Amino acid sequence: MDAWSASIQLSPTMLFNILREILKTPAMEIILLLKRSTGMSVNELTAILNMSYMGVKQHCVTLEKNGYLDTRRRPKPTGRPEKVYRLTRKTEPLFPQTGNELSLDMLTTAEKVFGETAPQKLLFSFFQTRGDRYLAKLKGKSIIERAEEVAKFRMAEGCMSIVEYHPESGLEIIEFHNPFGEVARRYPMISELETEMIERVLNYPVERKVEEASGLLRIVFKIRALGS
Repeated sequence: MDAWSASIQLSPTMLFNILREILKTPAMEIILLLKRSTGMSVNELTAILNMSYMGVKQHCVTLEKNGYLDTRRRPKPTGRPEKVYRLTRKTEPLFPQTGNELSLDMLTTAEKVFGETAPQKLLFSFFQTRGDRYLAKLKGKSIIERAEEVAKFRMAEGCMSIVEYHPESGLEIIEFHNPFGEVARRYPMISELETEMIERVLNYPVERKVEEASGLLRIVFKIRALGS
């Protein structure tokens, strides 16, 4: 097998990470920081990137001009609201996708050939199999350990997952990307199937909440047994 043939066997997340290393630029780092936020000011970005204010500002202006960022005003405790940058949906192709075009074609074909319930049956089977795979690899014993392992599995699938625990809100798996993209928009039942899958794997009730605005996506799986 030649190098190119080997490369196409990589998962979307692995390919994304390789491209990130090859194309590592301040603009890419700004996009990655904004992906995990509800918006950041130039000052906030400057502090993290260890760059000059004008250098960061120039990259943000260029990204906005090209349609990758937009801006909004964020209220402050005192003084005028500050300008923050956030991603637009134009950045979606930069992040791992789960074969959206092929998946959509297959689901559409299945509906034409086998009837209108065929896509639902295929998706149900897909998430059952994925849940079985999680369970086979799961080694953690406590709910927090299991949640951390599930987040690692989903991080490898491109979900940009983290685990957070807050005394007031409990345990949460937070994700900043949905690799299903257009497939999930076309078949909203994917959200319910994913939630049921995570509930089954963790063996705890899970509540799913979504924040979406412009290019921002924040999916929270709240493990209800550990919080209000």
